[in-house]
Amino acid sequence: MTTLARTLPPSVLLCLLTLASSGFAQSAPTKPRARDLGITFGGKPGANNAITDVPGVEVGHTTLNAQESGARTGVTAVLPRGKDGVAEPVFAATFALNGNGEMTGTHWVDESGELSGPVMITNTNDIGAVRDGVITWAMKRDLAWELGLPIVAETWDGYLSDIGGFHVKAGHAHQALDTARGGPVAEGSVGGGTGMMCHGFKGGIGTASRKLTVTDGGYTVGVLVQCNYGSRRLLSVEGVPVGEEINDLQPCYVGAEKPTGPFTAKLRPCSASSGVTGPTLKEGTGSIIIVVGTDAPLLPHQLKRIARRVALGLGKMGGLGENSSGDIFLAFSTQRLKAPEQSAARSVSVLDNEQMNPLFEATVQATQEAILNSMLAAETMTSARGIRVFPLPHDRLVKALKKYGRLASATAKEGQKPARRTK
Repeated sequence: MTTLARTLPPSVLLCLLTLASSGFAQSAPTKPRARDLGITFGGKPGANNAITDVPGVEVGHTTLNAQESGARTGVTAVLPRGKDGVAEPVFAATFALNGNGEMTGTHWVDESGELSGPVMITNTNDIGAVRDGVITWAMKRDLAWELGLPIVAETWDGYLSDIGGFHVKAGHAHQALDTARGGPVAEGSVGGGTGMMCHGFKGGIGTASRKLTVTDGGYTVGVLVQCNYGSRRLLSVEGVPVGEEINDLQPCYVGAEKPTGPFTAKLRPCSASSGVTGPTLKEGTGSIIIVVGTDAPLLPHQLKRIARRVALGLGKMGGLGENSSGDIFLAFSTQRLKAPEQSAARSVSVLDNEQMNPLFEATVQATQEAILNSMLAAETMTSARGIRVFPLPHDRLVKALKKYGRLASATAKEGQKPARRTK
């Protein structure tokens, strides 16, 4: 313990430790996002180009990244109505493109058409701890009944994290909830996405949004992904076969001994300066969790339609819903649902189905951009076992899109900082 730490009051020290593990106190260079590179996928984003552009939505992360313990994992929390309105339900629906994954609490969402509480995302083995964390967090606020069936989703980070160490505890879920806020959202190797991979590159958390025109209703659609799916050879950006253009920088290992474990039979030693060429891990493993929020007045069956359209954006990026991939989506609407005092009946609005096409398009666009943002924000990561995974190189991505004539003019001036929160 440092001299400074010894002099701090316990309450202050605990606060600093909480912030450090949450991911918000970490300093890291701000990396360009897709739009800063001129990759737009069409449509107009909201102010932060994040799910938090939907009014009231808050996002929080707890990041665990320690070489000593081997933990490369964490928790991400999405609060549809923020902390102040966490117990007020929203209309919601779920859809599984492929069900080799888990999202707890979905039976009641599908039965009632409503979601109460946050959407939590973590790694496969720590779903139980995060679920317990939501419930104990709720109990401290006398909301145990309202938040009694938490939504907790997962993707597998066993390549880069000591997934068998069960490093995520209930308190880490508390931190993600307590630090949730609006505005820019940290992306890449943060929160539940800390140890995730995407199309053979380093992946993690990504987000994007779309603001519809006044003619189309002026609604906002926001998407957040935990990206951990996909084969390198299938990665496509704006129709460009990026995975074929960048077939090197494949995962590899450093050290004298080859790591053992599931799916590492083809893993090869890293070259002097980078990864290797050609597949080194079993293709099509992993999963992706995608959360869509909107302020459009949609009923649960319409949100199910939105959740299904997520699969189109995933497919455009090269996702197939492979057999061992858990591709699970949730969509919610933030329109108010409270019934008037002394009344058992609610009055809600509903968008005409004929007006939903712009929302479908916005969902597909924002899904693609969020997936790409998750890779663009990531950094090279090496697991405690020596498995090394590389980020998608920005310069080579731009070169590939230029080669195929698919790069739009950059939306940000050269050198301008992107609108995103540093890790």
